[in-house]
Amino acid sequence: MSDAQLALAFIVVIAVVAIVGMLVWAPLKARRRAASFSQPFPTEWRTLLERTVPLYRRLPRDLRLKLEPVARAFLADVPIRGCQGLVVTDEMRLTIATQACLLTVARDASAYASLDAVLLYPDEFVVQETDEDDSGVVHEGESVLSGQSVADTQIVLSWRDVQDSGREDGIYNVVLHEFAHFLDNAVDGTLTDTASGREDFKAWHQLLDREYKALCDAVDRGDHPLIDPYGAESTAEFFAVATETFFEAPLELKDMHPALYAGLASFYGLDPASW
Repeated sequence: MSDAQLALAFIVVIAVVAIVGMLVWAPLKARRRAASFSQPFPTEWRTLLERTVPLYRRLPRDLRLKLEPVARAFLADVPIRGCQGLVVTDEMRLTIATQACLLTVARDASAYASLDAVLLYPDEFVVQETDEDDSGVVHEGESVLSGQSVADTQIVLSWRDVQDSGREDGIYNVVLHEFAHFLDNAVDGTLTDTASGREDFKAWHQLLDREYKALCDAVDRGDHPLIDPYGAESTAEFFAVATETFFEAPLELKDMHPALYAGLASFYGLDPASW
């Protein structure tokens, strides 16, 4: 498997997202983004992130300096709206934007061009769901969620779960998880559709499918894998939880799943094990 092939696959995805973004961005929005890039990152924001976001504390200085203007532009582009009476603070906005932009900072800062808004709930939220089983029967019900990526236009998060991300008692980061889903949704699931037969994604899909099946086998055996067993639900969920593990437990992932680590490192253009 070639690192160049994996990097090319990511670039193809981001290029599609960027084209969509250019078609929908108004000139005013583009000017506002450019102005945000040129403004200095406030010292008090760095202090806040140091205190509240464990992942930010691990970032090398040069990556922080590259990430900060991207996060600031994200905040100018994407409204973060509180739900159920939640008042959105600078801490909430910065925590979400900084971690979301970490996924794209090394590839394309405009990857979230189609994102209309982030909706932030105080805690887990309830959504109505419909599901059709193999016999064609449609079932309706409710699910309690900590996060949700709605197509390629909206992300919904629980602030309590955002705060729980990156703690020492487990590998968990709902922001990384949902924004990884967003990148996949933005290209109609191309990243995780391993049965698509896409030649330009062949190496990436082979890697993803192999690692996904290994997780499914581990779950069936009753093992306690490094990667969250929830990833056995689908290749899309596997990609999202593997992304969490890549950033939150990079040394362990590199040791236990070196091929997957190398693939994600090439995909995101980052090497968190070296941080």
